[in-house]
Amino acid sequence: MVVVMSIESPVSGPVAETSPSLWSNSAYLLLMSGKTTQIIGAGLASFAVPLIAFAMTRSVVAAGVVATVGELGALIATLPAGVIADRFDRRRLLVVCSVLGVVVWGSLVVADVLSILTVWQLGVVVFISAVLGSFYQPAESAGIRQVVPDDQLGSAMAAMEGRSAVATLIAGPVGGVLYGFSRAWPLIASTVGYAVAGICAALVRKPLNGDLTRAASSSPVTSLREGLRFVMSVSFMRTGLVTFALLNLGFGGVLYSLNLHLISIRTSPVQIGLVNAVAGGAMVLGSILAGPLVKRLPAGPLAIACLLFMVTGVAGLAATSTYGWYLIWIGVATVFVPPLNAGIIGYAVAVTPHDLQGRMNSVLSLSAVLVTPVSPIVAGALLVAIGVNASIAVFGAVLLLGVILMAANRSIRRIGRPDTWAADHIEWHDTHNPS
Repeated sequence: MVVVMSIESPVSGPVAETSPSLWSNSAYLLLMSGKTTQIIGAGLASFAVPLIAFAMTRSVVAAGVVATVGELGALIATLPAGVIADRFDRRRLLVVCSVLGVVVWGSLVVADVLSILTVWQLGVVVFISAVLGSFYQPAESAGIRQVVPDDQLGSAMAAMEGRSAVATLIAGPVGGVLYGFSRAWPLIASTVGYAVAGICAALVRKPLNGDLTRAASSSPVTSLREGLRFVMSVSFMRTGLVTFALLNLGFGGVLYSLNLHLISIRTSPVQIGLVNAVAGGAMVLGSILAGPLVKRLPAGPLAIACLLFMVTGVAGLAATSTYGWYLIWIGVATVFVPPLNAGIIGYAVAVTPHDLQGRMNSVLSLSAVLVTPVSPIVAGALLVAIGVNASIAVFGAVLLLGVILMAANRSIRRIGRPDTWAADHIEWHDTHNPS
């Protein structure tokens, strides 16, 4: 997922006179450690799921369908999750999601050990896991906002970008090695990841919510409608709903096309994992570059430049059929994803009122979640019908359309450096909900 897959927003609360280092902030470290472990475990399992599905069915289309089932779970849960994260105790929500994650992934481990695992059970667990992830993400992100002060916003954002990149880097090669030993091991890794996340959340002692009185004064439906109205009233966000959807559909389709192609030609799990590792390594590099680039360059033009670099990488993938070049071009396509996300997401966070952060998160994330279920199943179908190069080219054209629409929008082009963002802060008064 390329843009606004999830908006991990740092705090916008009061600043302490002397803020301790993030490395001395136990609540922050617990939340970050728990989530990092969970996404690494989930990455290992996600790497293995299409391989397991293909081994059971011998069909790349079926493997794509299983992945799509998971994305449908995220689609259903995204909007309700944002509202619930603002209305209920976030620590308890994190613990509950973690316990349920242990149960569902543990059930796959037991079924595999007993040799009774079916593709239907695999699909159900992937669906439930996606729902749990949708509820976990805004609760954890909003919780981090409560425990990290304003003056450390930049450092927290960089860490959040970097942890996903590191997880991607680790998931590929380690997932391939674990799957090579036994397909149960990646499933065990996801189970352990949820267990660690739950323990870390339970150990947090600082409150992860502000005053819930105001949130409880309106109905969940009313709160959701306000979030939708806010996003649709802001030109940058309104345009983003369309452009982000195209970008995520295009790039997601490219990745699924490449991975399903490698699976179908019996590429070893370790080699498939190496492709994902290269993407992760490129994004780690991009995460290191993100801070200086976003600080020094206007975020709007920077985002457009990063996207053009991505299109170049995708064009290279569409023009080659050699494994070595796959590794090179996937690195080119992904290296500037972190600066792109840091600038665009950072600006959205900066201009949004504090009490609308969760709902802004879920509404913008929906633009990606709506199209993500389409990517694997369309990629599988195109792969069978026209081959890997043409399939990547089709998704590349969709990606290019998104870049063109973004570049054509003045409200995106005019986004400046972070030191100008405060001047764009939006004062929001919902006339439909005066309370």
